[in-house]
Amino acid sequence: MSDYDHARIKKLVLKGEKHKKSKKRKKEKDEAGSSKKPKVVVDEDAVEHGGWWTAKTAGDITGTVSIEFGDRCYLKAMDNGLFTLGAPHNAGDGPDPEEIFTAFPINDRKVAFKSGYGKYLKIEKDGMVTGRSEAVGSMEQWEPVFEERRMALLSETGHFMSIDPEDDACVALRKKVGQHEICKVRSNATRDVVVDTEPKEEKGDLGEVEKNYVKKFQKFQDKKMRINQNDVKELKDAKAQGSLHETLLDRRSKMKADRYCK
Repeated sequence: MSDYDHARIKKLVLKGEKHKKSKKRKKEKDEAGSSKKPKVVVDEDAVEHGGWWTAKTAGDITGTVSIEFGDRCYLKAMDNGLFTLGAPHNAGDGPDPEEIFTAFPINDRKVAFKSGYGKYLKIEKDGMVTGRSEAVGSMEQWEPVFEERRMALLSETGHFMSIDPEDDACVALRKKVGQHEICKVRSNATRDVVVDTEPKEEKGDLGEVEKNYVKKFQKFQDKKMRINQNDVKELKDAKAQGSLHETLLDRRSKMKADRYCK
């Protein structure tokens, strides 16, 4: 545990590359304070996993990550260079230190993973996944494959990373994706999320939109909705002209179904 905690995460090292002593870099000025922080939409899935959000593209897999198999169970590095599946976590908890890796993009398709022990994940000839490599060669490269909101990690040999159900060991033995090969790479990096600014009343088709606004502003005692029966084409034209809200109010006013009608 102590060795893991004190392992230094260095830059990506390719095989055949000479090691150079790194020079201390000057601290960059923090410019974040000069601009307003963007509003963030709450990611309920990330909240359930301690703030660790699911990577949707290969470009998301960089920096500090975890690899989740099943529900809240993460790939765990051991001090013997092997990997196993960690114990399930409670809702709201993130991965343990041994379950945290550093991802390095190789190109726009492939990545390499380094454990906290400072070793890269590699596919061996027998299909075992080990973490004993000092540098990245072809066998240390993994390709995230996405399909129908699911993901699997493809090795250089054409086999997908999985967890052996018998002993929870990390292997790559199958060329087809089954339930044991499906995983998620999670990141806790700060991200900018586009805010959904569309009011909830305006979600759906125009008929549903009109119903939503009638429910919101109805003033009648019997609580029965009174919907204008005129053709919704009127609403389509109004939306195109930028006068949707005025037209909706006018239609509600004719039905005496709006608290703001004259």
